[in-house]
Amino acid sequence: MADLASVAPGAPGAPGLPGLPAAAVQPWLRAALPGLSGDGPWTAELISGGLSNITYRLFLPGGTVILRRPPLGDVLPRAHDMEREYRVLSALVPTAVPVPEPLALCTDPDVLGVRFYVMRDVPGQVLRTGDDTEALSPATRAALADDLIGTLAVLHEVSPDEVGLGDYGRRSGYCVRQIKTWGAQWERSKTRDLPDMEVLLARLAGVAPEDSACAVVHGDFRLDNTVVSLAPPGGPRIAAVLDWELSTLGDPLADLAVTLSYWHDPGDTARGDIPVSAGLTDKPGFPTADWLASAYAARTGRDLGSLSFYMALAWMKLAVICEGVHARYLGGKTVGPGYDRVGPAVPLLAARGLRALGRP
Repeated sequence: MADLASVAPGAPGAPGLPGLPAAAVQPWLRAALPGLSGDGPWTAELISGGLSNITYRLFLPGGTVILRRPPLGDVLPRAHDMEREYRVLSALVPTAVPVPEPLALCTDPDVLGVRFYVMRDVPGQVLRTGDDTEALSPATRAALADDLIGTLAVLHEVSPDEVGLGDYGRRSGYCVRQIKTWGAQWERSKTRDLPDMEVLLARLAGVAPEDSACAVVHGDFRLDNTVVSLAPPGGPRIAAVLDWELSTLGDPLADLAVTLSYWHDPGDTARGDIPVSAGLTDKPGFPTADWLASAYAARTGRDLGSLSFYMALAWMKLAVICEGVHARYLGGKTVGPGYDRVGPAVPLLAARGLRALGRP
């Protein structure tokens, strides 16, 4: 599950960062990436880490690569599956979906104690904050939004069977399972009684439609989970989609709704009280979430008549995620600023979900 904050990249440091012991990983790199690792010195930096998978940039003698591993400490048995991420990237590389090329997978527990993989470092930048998008022109913002929703449409047009992902997940019942899964997660992580969440979960279960289709879904598709290229040729554009840890086979409209739930409409001051991705897209040039939905429908031909249900589902999921982060904050298990704002966002998210289902 994606963390709400990440460690900002700094100057490359000596190998041996937490979770990346140089003595263990260097022999594996030399064997797995002989053309890049060589025998010379190398350095590394932490790109992101904490509650989610840990990502490093390695500066090898032959170039830079990205290494992804699970978080430190105990993890749930089916969570943070690096082999699964490596598989979906390998399947999508030949398609029109822009993804980093996976280079090597390590399944030997004697190296890092966990499975991990290395992928190619895609040139570009990740727009994580409002300051990052503030520096862009309105025309650049509009072009990135158009390419973002176009990329999602391209992903959902990929045939799972044709790319070897026909068994990547169950092919039906996605929405019903999502409600049950996230409802159970709410019970495990809630820190208070919140009647709106109980009502929202019950109403979602009562109106869940049949899946609109079966597609490869990302599960956390948003602007700050991509690498963007702003320079010619071809820029501005989405150069790579990152963070596939929640990917599976599922309902493409649920995936679209997740994207829209993270989108901060220009002029939506209330959305600023929900800190996830707040301030990232509320600037001139970025279109509204409604525009993104219409653009997606035009590209895919999908009927969005039930989008209100999918939006309610997305708001519910984000509320559960935020409640889990809030629980960790109350337990003193978060580091950095901003976590005190996450808890108050949960009732706001539940209220948005109920409004999507028709409650004023």
